Amino acid sequence: MRDTGRHDEYLEAMGIQRWVARSARSGMAADPAGGKPVPVPVPGDDVSSAGWEALQASVAACRRCALHETRTQTVFGTGERNAGWMIIGEAPGADEDRQGEPFVGRAGQLLNEMLYAAGYRREQVYIANILKCRPPGNRNPLPAEVNCCHDYLERQIELVQPLMILALGGIAAQNLLHTELSVGRLRGIRHSYGKSGIPLIVTYHPAYLLRSPLEKRKVWDDLRYARQVYRELAARGSD
Repeated sequence: MRDTGRHDEYLEAMGIQRWVARSARSGMAADPAGGKPVPVPVPGDDVSSAGWEALQASVAACRRCALHETRTQTVFGTGERNAGWMIIGEAPGADEDRQGEPFVGRAGQLLNEMLYAAGYRREQVYIANILKCRPPGNRNPLPAEVNCCHDYLERQIELVQPLMILALGGIAAQNLLHTELSVGRLRGIRHSYGKSGIPLIVTYHPAYLLRSPLEKRKVWDDLRYARQVYRELAARGSD
C-alpha cells in the first residue's frame, strides 16, 4: 500500500499539487583467491551479443578513451533489467563515480522524487547514462567519448527491451536522436529511437531543475505525457 503522506512530500518537492495516479505496469567472474568480482572482458571487445554479466565486465575493464585514467570506477546501470521504462542520462558525476551507480547524488534524489510523483519507484525502471565514466570536473561529454560508449548503451537497450525511453537532458536526447535541437524543442513529442523505433520522450535533466526549480512544472507535464504513452503501449501489448 502506498504511503500517501510520503507521496505528498515527493509531490511537494516537485512543486506540484497532489495527484492520484491510476494503476500502471509497473559480467563478472569470481576471484578464486578472495571470491570478489573481477572483470572478464568480452573477447575482441565486441559486445553486440554479450549478456548482462559479460557486458558489465567489458565496461568495468574498458580503456577505450582517456576517461579510464581519471575515474574511480565505471558506472554501468541500475534497476529492473526487464523494465518497461528505461531512463537515460548523460554522464556520471562525483557521487556516481564514488558509488558506481547512476543518479545517486542530489540530482538522483530529485529523479527519485520525480518518479515517485508519477507513480513509480526507482527499482521499477532501468537507469543508465550515455557515458559510463565521469568526465573530469563534470564537464560535458566529448563526441569521441560518447562514441566509445555507444555500443555499451546500445547493448543495454537491446537487453532491457523497454517499451519506452525517457531521455534526461539535452546531451542524452541529442545523442540518442542524432539532433542538435534543444530540450525545449524536443519535449512534448513522441520520438523514436533506433531501428527498433522504441518510443522516446525528452525532458529536462534533474541537475538542471536544481538550478532552475521553476521548470519543475514542465517536467511534471513531460512525466504525465510519458506515462500516458507508456500506458497506451502496455495496453497494446496486452491485447
